[in-house]
Amino acid sequence: MILIDDFNINEDSIDILKKYRTYLLTEKHLSDNSISSYILDVYKYLKYLEGKKVYDPITISKENIINYLEYLDNNKYSIYSIVRKISSLRTFHHYLSKIYNIKDVMLDIDNPRFYKKIPNVLSIEEVELLLDIDLKNSFDYRNKAMLELMYATGLRVSELLNLTINNIDLDNKIVRCFGKGNKERIIPIGDIAIKYLKIYLDNYRDTLKKQYLCDSLFLNNHGKTMTRQGFLKIIKTIAKEKGIKKNITPHVLRHSFATHLLKNGADLRSIQMMLGHENLSTTQIYTNVGNETLKENYELYHPRH
Repeated sequence: MILIDDFNINEDSIDILKKYRTYLLTEKHLSDNSISSYILDVYKYLKYLEGKKVYDPITISKENIINYLEYLDNNKYSIYSIVRKISSLRTFHHYLSKIYNIKDVMLDIDNPRFYKKIPNVLSIEEVELLLDIDLKNSFDYRNKAMLELMYATGLRVSELLNLTINNIDLDNKIVRCFGKGNKERIIPIGDIAIKYLKIYLDNYRDTLKKQYLCDSLFLNNHGKTMTRQGFLKIIKTIAKEKGIKKNITPHVLRHSFATHLLKNGADLRSIQMMLGHENLSTTQIYTNVGNETLKENYELYHPRH
């Protein structure tokens, strides 16, 4: 857990942050990692505002917030990083309004131009190239199933690697995962990913098990759960072999999933549901999308369905 007493801001702000941390823990029930992320985001925000002579969080104005967002934008923070920070600020200002009975100034702030900026994504042709793995052994089939599933669902790498064999329903073509805040979501899987998952599960996963009892879907060469470092090494090695020059990370495949669906006409709210994001844009688009709508959008618009 981070030490708020070490922060270089005024004592009143430190006191507010300590109480805010307690709120995140006891009322929001966030994990230690999530709390640390929220606190650090707010600390950097308050530190910036002190540089602009704003010392009391209770007096922060809409104009102060807009100036901070422009500062982030001008300093080349990625739009995804900015959106995450906005989420942190929303939670913080909601807390301030609740505790100090003041207006929640974040209610007037929209996420800035989110879909006008293009994240680091692969073209459909580059994805096809990345996924065109020469299948010779158990590791190749595992990698093929793993990358096909990630591109088919937009899972975060942590969600992908935490999957067990019971999270995959091949008959109904869905995956059940647990994202941030341990929230469950169900995502449809396209036919190509289903095909290679079935081949991997039927013919190759057992050859990777070694002596360990492990129900993780994807196993490493020791028969244990695949690690983030292991996954990153695999995807970068394949990209290099294929001559793809872009800096490929697991999140790039997630960005590509969302971008390709969006460009092909999928409903934005369905994409949000599949990604497990709550704060990609304004609250007006926080609506429930039924599973059938999700499935229809997926089948209509995913390029590898």
